[in-house]
Amino acid sequence: MRVRASLHRDFKISYIDDRLYSAFIEHMGRAIYSGIYEPGHPQADPNGFRKDVLELVRDLKIPAIRYPGGNFVSAYRWEDGIGPKEQRPVRLDLAWRSKETNQVGINEFAQWAEMAGIEMMLAVNLGSRGLEDARNFAEYAIHPEGTYWSDLRRSHGVKEPYNVKMWCLGNEMDGPWQIGHKKAKEYGQLANETAKALKALDGDIEAIVCGSSNDQMPTYPDWEREVLEECYENVDYISLHKYFGNSSNDTLNYFAKIEETGRYIQAIGGVIDFVKAKKRAKNDVYICFDEWNVWYHRREEDAQRWRTWDWPEAPDLLEEDYNFEDALFVAGLINEFIRRSDRVRIACIAQLVNVIAPIRAERGGPAWRQTIYYPYQFASLYGRGTALKVAVDGPTYDCKVADDVNYLDAAAVHDEQACTVTLFLVNRHLEEAVELDMPMTGFPAARLIEHKVMAGFGLRDTNGPDQPNAVAPCDGTGVGVDNGRVKGHLAALSYNVIRLDVTDVAKGVGA
Repeated sequence: MRVRASLHRDFKISYIDDRLYSAFIEHMGRAIYSGIYEPGHPQADPNGFRKDVLELVRDLKIPAIRYPGGNFVSAYRWEDGIGPKEQRPVRLDLAWRSKETNQVGINEFAQWAEMAGIEMMLAVNLGSRGLEDARNFAEYAIHPEGTYWSDLRRSHGVKEPYNVKMWCLGNEMDGPWQIGHKKAKEYGQLANETAKALKALDGDIEAIVCGSSNDQMPTYPDWEREVLEECYENVDYISLHKYFGNSSNDTLNYFAKIEETGRYIQAIGGVIDFVKAKKRAKNDVYICFDEWNVWYHRREEDAQRWRTWDWPEAPDLLEEDYNFEDALFVAGLINEFIRRSDRVRIACIAQLVNVIAPIRAERGGPAWRQTIYYPYQFASLYGRGTALKVAVDGPTYDCKVADDVNYLDAAAVHDEQACTVTLFLVNRHLEEAVELDMPMTGFPAARLIEHKVMAGFGLRDTNGPDQPNAVAPCDGTGVGVDNGRVKGHLAALSYNVIRLDVTDVAKGVGA
């Protein structure tokens, strides 16, 4: 299968916000307890954090992490998680019908995030609570000293405030399942006043308002329009969520859901532009895609379990075993975020550990990388810089969710500081390899640094505690650069990361 793809140094999409490669973690299942925090584990540090998990997290170079929820946040009392641990109450978590011990709260999580080198994105409860509690939480977290809440933080041993700039105004407030679910206008007004209050504390705060829980909601996309009409001038981002699966066992249709996601982003971009024009606003609002991942392997089974179980503590919940097919999908979805980086500035894989996550960890046992860990890691490491347009001319296919879908999924990022271009290429074809011919216009001195590939696995192959590296990348062969053109062989059903040095050797400068 011959494919000609091309890019031009000057055909730019956008400078990519590093936060496109962020993550999300919620007080849900074993994400926190026995995920990142497990006192007594052989790998636990003196504060109870698992060093083996922390090492895997650090290797991802995650820029920001959304916390503490998720559905959990809509009935959460943040004050339950501060002060002496022995005095913290155990509460019933209404979102996931489990017990919350509150042994990890804002101060513990901030400590973990600092060790992981990750900036916090905090969510406030606009479900069962409201503006006043959000303001108090922010004052506790970010005000230096001299007030009730800031001095309370200092009395808890945290002298310096947290430099938290990103604040999520609730979670999935369009969803009838949400504790404190609201109509769009009502929520928009509350979000507007909450954003004003938070920005009164710190004018550099970025406020993230809730968009649709997914693009199949009956209120989509009117929800975004109505909400933004109430709060546009005081918010910076609108959040989108979407989860994916292949319950029909149709691989090509599964991969094409990435095209569906592009339409979702495009539609909300249009809504943003409409509201901006209607309000004659000067500010720009961008998209924060702060929940995305594959979620279907155990979804129906777990839905039955958690609705009937008797309030367990840190139960096994939504612990998906991701396969090679899922890794190829995640690689393509991140490519779509790169291609839409003019709209999507922040995106958070949901979640980080154990719960629909790239990292798994057994209680008292080992931690390992799931298959989807690798495309997420490669994008985070090498997807920083300017997104370039890639024109793909090759065979396509039609399926249920989209027509004219390219078998070759491609994204490119130019890191001018490092003088590199990285190509992220997914061959979606079930049987045929791609014979690639890709002119690199504007990069005459390009040379190959490395080629990493994930290929040759069964679509259902997974990693696990006994075979943690069963599905993993390796060095690729058969790809090179000839006279400014990337040429080579990309195996069927493969993910390829091709890194190029684009230093202009003749001029002695970086391209």
